Amino acid sequence: MTDLPAPAPFTTEDTLFGEITVRVDGQDRVTVSGERIPTAVLERDPGSEPDPQIAIGTRDTAHLTLTVDGSPVPLRPGRGKLRRKSYRVETTYDGAVYVLVPDSIPSSRLIRDGKRLGDFSCDGDQIVIVEWRDDAPARPADAAIGYVLASAFGTGGQPTWMLLVEGVGALIP
Repeated sequence: MTDLPAPAPFTTEDTLFGEITVRVDGQDRVTVSGERIPTAVLERDPGSEPDPQIAIGTRDTAHLTLTVDGSPVPLRPGRGKLRRKSYRVETTYDGAVYVLVPDSIPSSRLIRDGKRLGDFSCDGDQIVIVEWRDDAPARPADAAIGYVLASAFGTGGQPTWMLLVEGVGALIP
C-alpha cells in the first residue's frame, strides 16, 4: 500500500492579519501559521479511534492537545449532542476565554471574553473564511485560535440539530 502525499496547505489573505496558512493532516493534526499570528497546533492522539463526523476525529479532551506558540492550551469541546450549544468549543489563552459556537451549517462565531469577534466558516477541509466584526478589535492570538478551532471542529459532519432544522425547513412551503 502506498502512502498518499499530505494535502497542500491552504493559504488565505486574512483582512486583518495578512497571509495565514492552514494545514490539515487528515484527522491527526491541524496547524495554523502566519507572519503576524502565533502558530496554533491541534493534534489528536494517533492511538485514538477517529470519528469520521469530526474533522479532528474526536471531541474527547483526553485525546487532544492544543498549543499556541508552543505552549499547551486547555481545550474544552462540548459533547456534540442534539443541542447547538453542545457543539461549542472553549479554551483559555493569555488570560482570555475563547468560545467557538456554531450558528449555522457552514459557520461558527468566535467569542473572546463574551465579545463576538467574527464569524468563521469551514466545512471540515482546510479552507477557512473569516468575517471580522468592526466593533471588536481582534488580536493575533484570536486569529490563530479561531482558525485552528474552526478547521478542527468546524461543521464537519453536520450536527444532529442542524439536520433537524434543515429537515423541518424543507417541509415548510
